[in-house]
Amino acid sequence: MAALSVWLPRARSVELREEAVPDVGPNDVQVAALVSAISHGTEMLVFRGQVPDGLELDLPTLRGSFAFPIKYGYASVGRVVERGAAVQGLALGDAVFVHHPHQSTYVVPADMPIRLPDDLDPELGVFLANIETAINVVLDAAPRLGERVAVFGQGVVGLLITQLLRQTGVRLIMVVDPLARRRELACQLGADVALAPEDVAAGNIHGLSDEQGVDLAIEASGNAAALDQALGSVAFGGTVVVCSWYGTKPVRLTLGGAFHRRRLRIHSSQVSTIDAPLQPRWTHQRRLELACKLLGDLKLNSLISHRFPVERAAEAFALVDEHPDQTVQVVLTYGHR
Repeated sequence: MAALSVWLPRARSVELREEAVPDVGPNDVQVAALVSAISHGTEMLVFRGQVPDGLELDLPTLRGSFAFPIKYGYASVGRVVERGAAVQGLALGDAVFVHHPHQSTYVVPADMPIRLPDDLDPELGVFLANIETAINVVLDAAPRLGERVAVFGQGVVGLLITQLLRQTGVRLIMVVDPLARRRELACQLGADVALAPEDVAAGNIHGLSDEQGVDLAIEASGNAAALDQALGSVAFGGTVVVCSWYGTKPVRLTLGGAFHRRRLRIHSSQVSTIDAPLQPRWTHQRRLELACKLLGDLKLNSLISHRFPVERAAEAFALVDEHPDQTVQVVLTYGHR
C-alpha cells in the first residue's frame, strides 16, 4: 500500500512522494488522513529555509533534516482504519489528532494519536496543537483580573490567545496586526481594539490603555520588529511574553532607555515545557485535556480560510508564503471522508 506525502526538497519548493505504508504491529494503528493544517509560523520558517543550522528534529514522525529535504508538519487529523492486536482505547473509525507530517495514510504507535470528541467536526481537530500552544502562553503570561493586555500578531495562535484572554477577566484586549482581515476577525473573537503596527508606532496604544502602557504584552507575530514594539507598549514593571520563534531572522531591540527605566521583563513561552512554578499541578496531560475541551468551546470555523486537496500542496504553501493577507488557516484535505 502506498501513501502520498508532502516533502520540502529545498527552500520554497514542494514535492509529492509516494511512500510504502508499513505493516501494523501489535501496538500500532494505521490512520487515514482527513485533513492537515499548514503552520503559518514554524512551518513557514522551515519552508523558507530560515531554521538555524544543526537544529535537530523534535518529533519522531518527521523525516529528513532542516537542511533539506524534509517531511514536515505536525497537525494531522484522520480516522483509525486498522489497529494492532494489543491496542486498547482506540477503535476503528475513531477520529484522532496526530503530530504527523502531511501524508494520506500512516502507521504510528497507538499511544501517539489523541482521540477527538465524538461530537466534534473532525476538521476542527487540526487546531489542537495550536490551542495547546495558546493555553501554554496564557499560563505563562498569567494575566490578572482587570489588566490591560496587548497581543501582537493575529495569526491562528494569536487569535486563539485573544479568545482565551477573554475568559480570564482582563479589562482590555488590544491586538496589533498589519492585516486588516485579521484585525476584523480579532474584534469578532473578543478583542476590544485592533491596531495596525503604524498606529502603535504613533503612540496610540498608550492613549487607549489610559495610562503609560499595558500591563502585559504577548508577542505572537513571528515578526522580530514586533518584539521591540511590544517592549515599547508596556507600562512600568510590565511583562512581554514571547511565544514567536524567529528562526534565523535577526532581532534588534531598543534596550538603552525605557527598557531599563521601566524595569520591564521579557519572558519566553514554548509549548514543549510547562513553567516550573506550575508543576506538578499542571501536567502535559491536564493541558491536553483542557485543549480537547476547548475544541468545542472556542470559535474555530471562521479560522479556516482555504482548503486545498493534498495534490495541490504546492499551491497551498505558495499562497501562505506569498499572500498572507488572504489567509488565516490553510489546510490540506484528503480523499478519506
